[in-house]
Amino acid sequence: MSNEQNKRKFIYTYVHHVDEYDLCRMEMRSFFSLDSQANYIISNTKIDPSRSPFIQDRLEVLYEENNLDNIKSLVKNLKIDETYKVVCLNNMDIGATTKIHQPERRLIEREIGLCIEGEPDLDHPEIVFGLIFIDGKWYFGKHMKSVSFWRKHLHKPHMYSTALSTRVARAVANIAVPQPQNIRAIDPCCGIGTVIIEALSMGINMEGRDINYHVCKGSRENIAYFGLTGKITLGPISEVKEHYDVAIIDLPYNLFTHSSAEEQFDILKHARRIADKVVVVTIETIDDMIEDAGFVISDRCIAKKQTFLRQILLCE
Repeated sequence: MSNEQNKRKFIYTYVHHVDEYDLCRMEMRSFFSLDSQANYIISNTKIDPSRSPFIQDRLEVLYEENNLDNIKSLVKNLKIDETYKVVCLNNMDIGATTKIHQPERRLIEREIGLCIEGEPDLDHPEIVFGLIFIDGKWYFGKHMKSVSFWRKHLHKPHMYSTALSTRVARAVANIAVPQPQNIRAIDPCCGIGTVIIEALSMGINMEGRDINYHVCKGSRENIAYFGLTGKITLGPISEVKEHYDVAIIDLPYNLFTHSSAEEQFDILKHARRIADKVVVVTIETIDDMIEDAGFVISDRCIAKKQTFLRQILLCE
């Protein structure tokens, strides 16, 4: 049974550290409006897998069948002009489905590949087809491998020990702006630009501010270092006059920009004023403060780094 052509289905596989479980699921919910306890999710939503620090593969499903012979019959109908290869994605346990070992994966890839009418190229194919076995069903389709572009952002000219890690910053940007089209975003306490860099690298229209001149200068230099273009303004959030679709507030707590409870509440009140949706990053439980600022917390998670915990709160 093949999928109806007008109903696209995508399968995403995930890999993450155990400490990243909650953050990964919150990013899932942002992208797909639901999450999965397993290390894969099936959705009708198309996301570039390279956006997420956790997604490993994306399969755009063309056929799904209960046995491999039916898949072989269906792929014979494919007529492609590009060179191609087939990869089996069961190189790890997928949910309750155990890993298929390499010799068997190679055999499956060869058998399916030989059924496709076209020119195979195992080294530099123009199109890659994927095959995955999950819970007794085979899925075949167009495969896209995630590329960890964000890894090059790990080493910046200017770095602070208390800044978000690159992986967390990228996930936070995705939670704030899952679909970047026509969205304006701001990080009004941007520090050295960790979140801004991840957002800009994904095509998210985000600008930044900070009250510290040297921090703003460092942020601009970090952005330029990676060949990105972004606006960083010196000044407090209270001076922001424009309105944004979303703001990211990583509440200041380092030696350069430590803020009192009153100052944090002031930041949150202004965030309510300038943005429809706000993602707050905090090391303290501030639910009452957030509610007093006029927000409703619609989703949340804990981002762990060994014993250091941050709360990620989606506020609307």
